[in-house]
Amino acid sequence: MPKNKDLKSILIIGSGPIVIGQACEFDYSGSQALRSLREDGIETILINSNPATIMTDPAMADHIYLLPLTTKSLIKILKEHPQIDAVLPTMGGQTALNLCIEADEKGIWQDFGVKIIGVDINAINITEDREQFRNLMEKIGVGMAPQATATSFLKGKEIAQQFGFPLVIRASYTLGGAGASIVYKAEDFDRLLEHGLEISPIHEVMIDKALIGWKEYELELLRDKNDNVVIICSIENMDPMGIHTGDSITVAPAMTLSDRTYQRMRDMAIKMMRSIGDFAGGCNVQFAVSPDEKEEIIAVEINPRVSRSSALASKATGYPIAKIAAKLAIGYNLNELSNQITKSTSALFEPTLDYVIVKIPRWNFDKFEGSDRTLGLQMKSVGEVMGIGRSFQEALHKATQSLEIKRNGLGADGKGYTDYDQIIEKLTYASWDRVFVIYDAIQMGIPLSRIHEITKIDMWFLKQYEELYHLEKEISKYEIDTVPRELILEAKQKGYGDRQIAHMLDCLESEVYKKREEMNIKRVYKLVDTCAAEFKAETPYYYSTFENEVELPSGEKYSANDSEVSDKKKIIVLGSGPNRIGQGIEFDYCCVHGVLAASECGYETIMINCNPETVSTDFDISDKLYFEPVFWEHIYDIIRHEKPEGVIVQLGGQTALKLAEKLDRYGIKIIGTTFESLDLAEDRGSFSTLLKENNIPYPEFGVAETAEEALAIADELDFPILVRPSYVLGGQGMKIVINKQELEEHVVDLLRKIPNNKLLLDHYLDGAIEAEADAICDGENVYIIGIMEHIEPCGIHSGDSNATLPPFNLGEFVMQQIKDHTKKIALSLNTVGLINVQFAIKDDIVYIIEANPRASRTVPFIAKAYGEPYVNYATKVMLGEKKVTDFDFNPQLNGFAIKQPVFSFNKFPNVNKQLGPEMKSTGESILFIDDLKDDAFYELYSRRKMYLSK
Repeated sequence: MPKNKDLKSILIIGSGPIVIGQACEFDYSGSQALRSLREDGIETILINSNPATIMTDPAMADHIYLLPLTTKSLIKILKEHPQIDAVLPTMGGQTALNLCIEADEKGIWQDFGVKIIGVDINAINITEDREQFRNLMEKIGVGMAPQATATSFLKGKEIAQQFGFPLVIRASYTLGGAGASIVYKAEDFDRLLEHGLEISPIHEVMIDKALIGWKEYELELLRDKNDNVVIICSIENMDPMGIHTGDSITVAPAMTLSDRTYQRMRDMAIKMMRSIGDFAGGCNVQFAVSPDEKEEIIAVEINPRVSRSSALASKATGYPIAKIAAKLAIGYNLNELSNQITKSTSALFEPTLDYVIVKIPRWNFDKFEGSDRTLGLQMKSVGEVMGIGRSFQEALHKATQSLEIKRNGLGADGKGYTDYDQIIEKLTYASWDRVFVIYDAIQMGIPLSRIHEITKIDMWFLKQYEELYHLEKEISKYEIDTVPRELILEAKQKGYGDRQIAHMLDCLESEVYKKREEMNIKRVYKLVDTCAAEFKAETPYYYSTFENEVELPSGEKYSANDSEVSDKKKIIVLGSGPNRIGQGIEFDYCCVHGVLAASECGYETIMINCNPETVSTDFDISDKLYFEPVFWEHIYDIIRHEKPEGVIVQLGGQTALKLAEKLDRYGIKIIGTTFESLDLAEDRGSFSTLLKENNIPYPEFGVAETAEEALAIADELDFPILVRPSYVLGGQGMKIVINKQELEEHVVDLLRKIPNNKLLLDHYLDGAIEAEADAICDGENVYIIGIMEHIEPCGIHSGDSNATLPPFNLGEFVMQQIKDHTKKIALSLNTVGLINVQFAIKDDIVYIIEANPRASRTVPFIAKAYGEPYVNYATKVMLGEKKVTDFDFNPQLNGFAIKQPVFSFNKFPNVNKQLGPEMKSTGESILFIDDLKDDAFYELYSRRKMYLSK
């Protein structure tokens, strides 16, 4: 039982839909906390409006409320559950904290006798109110940058006059750096000050002297009620102060910090945490350090909750911060809890790492045309990846290979910049691809001192880059037949992919792989074990690396591999990589369910993924976790090592699906729908032929591979024409064009970005209604799990549409066509598992837009709305364990469920916010209504005529 015997029922507040600045790292933390509390027999009640996350799955909490995050919803829950003893608000990011404060101000917690655990309100107020925080830091002797608070425009002007430029403006009570900016020139000040005051819920900003070029660090702390404090992880931002930590490349453990300064920083962090209140839980502290010998330390901020970085720190160290923080909140002490990895030592320890991790953010600027792509104090990234290696260079390379932006790593892929002015500009105004541009600059011969002067990135990091470039130059002198073994081994130890080495040697990737095999340069797998192998770790959580061989006395050569292969039958599930627009947390939900279902069928489950923010990369979800890039070379080596029965690709979105062709070519079994069927559905031309053969209506179309072909097709089709590339997710590159000039411009642009693509041009059905269906098929039987009707007209991407389940005004005749077409398509594609089909309805005829024989964005939504574990069922069908007819389907839904997209346009004020065929939403929420008379439905329906962006 928990140490505090009074706590029997706890309410957890989730973080709601995913927006830039607050993503699924909080769902990961919340899921961990829920599991942690349930281990102690505590009843858990969750409020969260996000249907896409595993956190709101019925298995995660005793009672789940998919309700808007408002005090009205809280009152409803507290009335239904008078037994709630406490609320834990620290797992849901700023959204949860803000809601907790609002409820406290309204006296709601007091009215229902609910205490706040894991943090106290004073601590939140002190850390969020920058004036109070500053006074407190002064009192305890912790240095801060000169700063002052402004609650009015005039006061702000006064402060600017006093401090001089450059200045930093930060808005109080915001997340992801909303409203924050660096002001270099007086003429920009008025506009940015106004914006900051406006965006702060209490109309207050803190103005500080900008510490441009100072180094930035973060520490993750945990404290129990006996005031034991442990530092879980030190994180260094490769980018200096001036770029939001969520948009910075970060490294753990800190690389360029002297031990003396680290000890001072530790002491300061502990002092700060103790000064803000007497609570047990997690905390994140950020510091700036002067880049000179003095290494002066200045506090930037403290967050008394689990943060974006604590998810990263948990994955980096293997120490589950949120899980332990939840235990501390209910009264345990650190020395009473066990280390979750070794199981034999206590949680009162500070992890030591014998590896390096590098986190790189993932941006989606292409979705926000006209957006300002430079990085600053306001976060703009939508996801992140993490690479683990034995050195900074290896981890950096693995992280760049995980990004899925058509780069194979740093340099050596022919895709770098070669224009001097462009490189200098991208270094000067921190760009999203600066991680690659540094390499290009070194390659061009720009001196390190100049790069350091422009970027203020520590010389140590730049020298690491330079070493990589020298190695590339050295290898490029050879050919595949003459290259020495030690050079190939060094390149692999530094993280270069076979594809990059092939580029250097001017040969094929497969030749490099073959050569490596001959030279016996093979990946070995190491454990993430929190204690640098001092104690035996019980948790199978691995990363790969390359080691020099050791010669044993017997003369045998050997390199240690921690990953032992069992003789059980195994299934590998490919994860979906970093979150991005069009492929978010819903695929992580599907992967987790796939793993659990395969486990129920008696398989050993193996997960491959590189996203530190999600539940699928938690070390106790699958039997084995390989934290590796979802990149061909890494996957192939794991498959050869583990020899699974097969690989599941249809749960990991487009990331996993794209690898199906290679898996098929290498004779690796794809579980469920075959590659031929996946390919047939993805290839827009072949799919339309299949529809024709089955007498299923579809818009008139043509397939073009050049601009010339596209213009010829346009003569036969009527404008407007919808242009769609093949093999893309989230409507990438889709556009409605209304004349030949627009068509030519768009096709030329598309083929430049996605060479050798087949483009489908079809007549856009103006004013049609859009609907979609998800189904499970076993090759013989089809069960439709849900049909949804979009409120917006056809032509707005399904991920950006408000969609109702079940449909609200499709007649029986139309519904029957949808059912018939779905079944016919599922069977003619030989689907085994899930399939999603999208329709346009005009004049009572149902046309097919596209079919995706994989898990779709809407599957978690339908599963939550109907209370059925559809991914579990589909996985068992894929594995051949069950037929569709073996399940007793029993969907439960009174009224309607509406999937509502959520956008992050506020991060890009100058962007065109009109919706069209390319997806722009970052997340979604679910809304339940009893009937169509509901005001919320009426409002959505009346807005549906908002214009499409042509």
